[in-house]
Amino acid sequence: MIKFGTGGWRELIGEGFTKSNVQLIAQAMCSFLDDTGIVIGYDRRFLSDSAAVWAAEVFAANRKKVWFIDRVAPTPLVMFTVQNKGISYGMAVTASHNPAKYNGIKVFAHGGKDADRNLTDRIEEEITRVKEVKSITFGEGLAKGYIEKINPMNEYIDAIINQIDMESIRKAGLRLAIDPMFGVSRTALLNVLITARCDVAIINDRHDTLFGGRLPSPEAATLHKLRDVVIENGYDLGIATDGDADRIGIIDSKGNYVHPNMLLAILYYYLLKYKKQTGDVVRNVATTHILDAIAKDFGQQSHEVPVGFKNISAKMEETNALVGGESSGGLTIRGHINGKDGIFAAALLVEIVAVSGKSLADYWSEIENRYGKHYWVETSYGYSAEKRGELMDILFKQKKLPEFEEKISRVSYEDGVKVYFENGDWVITRFSGTEPLIRVFSESSNKDTAEKYAKRFQEYLHLDQES
Repeated sequence: MIKFGTGGWRELIGEGFTKSNVQLIAQAMCSFLDDTGIVIGYDRRFLSDSAAVWAAEVFAANRKKVWFIDRVAPTPLVMFTVQNKGISYGMAVTASHNPAKYNGIKVFAHGGKDADRNLTDRIEEEITRVKEVKSITFGEGLAKGYIEKINPMNEYIDAIINQIDMESIRKAGLRLAIDPMFGVSRTALLNVLITARCDVAIINDRHDTLFGGRLPSPEAATLHKLRDVVIENGYDLGIATDGDADRIGIIDSKGNYVHPNMLLAILYYYLLKYKKQTGDVVRNVATTHILDAIAKDFGQQSHEVPVGFKNISAKMEETNALVGGESSGGLTIRGHINGKDGIFAAALLVEIVAVSGKSLADYWSEIENRYGKHYWVETSYGYSAEKRGELMDILFKQKKLPEFEEKISRVSYEDGVKVYFENGDWVITRFSGTEPLIRVFSESSNKDTAEKYAKRFQEYLHLDQES
């Protein structure tokens, strides 16, 4: 069974992620591809380049035009190319921030948008109808003109540069450390920053399909080396991107990990107050409500959507929102691509530091002074198939909740189970759409209270395999 989650289709290499399954997905998509064809890109994971070729060979055999990015490509580059060339569909071979034993496919629709549920449902349905998978060699596809190699990197880099205050960055003379986490951001990020005359050091940029033996996700637990480099060399900022460069992680000048919730708040606040822009903000159900306070303060609105950046992109388009983001490190702003982009986000944050000379910590202190303190707790737990059934029954059939001392305002089941308290705090538990994990997130103005909310759910559901 091939099933798409919130971040595309992901499976263990050699088990679910196989040549036959990649070809099957491509053959299924041939049933609805139009004359504009499809853009295909791939990251540095094991078999990503091969899988991109397998898919291209199927599309070519079915006389579908393939725009094949002839280099390792950040996922945002694939999305940009779909949008920029007016092509109806795109495909990135990647498992994003997942462990090295996984690979997968992300699909994009017209405008470079993440595939919505309707599109992925259609792919899954068409897979069941495939009677035969057609394929020709990559060389034959090139010779017949069905496959065309492209390298849109320069256009993508220029698009980022055109939206950033490069002059302010040039004047600031910033010293930066970047960590691509053995992924695909190096070329684009380095070019943008060097063009802005930044002094840049780079770590973990070699090709390593095992990602140095760690998770290619830019979190506090995975950025120890970047933190050490920043502290030891006095860099102004440390910037990390995940395996396919659509998420970001930041280490400030003092070696502190800057939580994505903080980055989102700083970015939105900066655009509204210092750049005098206007527009709503879109966040998912597991992302900080401090964005709501900032939006209200400036006469804007905050919109809550289910997890999955496709939901953020759709709501941004609907409301013409200025900023959209999630607590896992993905964000974008109006006027760029219709999805998250860690490279663009990094450039924006460098601009924020350069324009005023303030550190990110300074901006955060300003925000806390204006809107109060906020604390977050995020935990994840593994489960067995039997345990999942038990959890589903408790949470969604019986709709049972732990007992809380605080008064509950309402409970939402739109995406997981989210409890909103009258005091403005909240806690949510939901199943991951990309990994076999159940996650618990909470937010409060008091650190101990935030931890208590998460602990209540953990104990009530007997979750004991923290990941």
